[in-house]
Amino acid sequence: MSQLAHISASQLYWRCRRGMLELDLLLNTFVEAEYNSLTKEDTILFSTMLDYQDQFLLDLLLGKTQSPDATISNLAARIKNACHEKFKLQN
Repeated sequence: MSQLAHISASQLYWRCRRGMLELDLLLNTFVEAEYNSLTKEDTILFSTMLDYQDQFLLDLLLGKTQSPDATISNLAARIKNACHEKFKLQN
């Protein structure tokens, strides 16, 4: 688990490559915008999220489903907000 905390940006970018363009955009935008400010715990949590199935992860990031884990929900909101900031999207 501690090894996950030292994952590089390039390793995260590689893990963010998904089968859906929408997920690629959301996840890579987050890494680009937030990687330098991620805590060890954030990195572990993000890595855990990257293990989710594509459709579930997309639904989570788009707000179509909610996680019972508040930390996952907060990270999903940060990912969505990073994309909103980059592309100046409306909520």
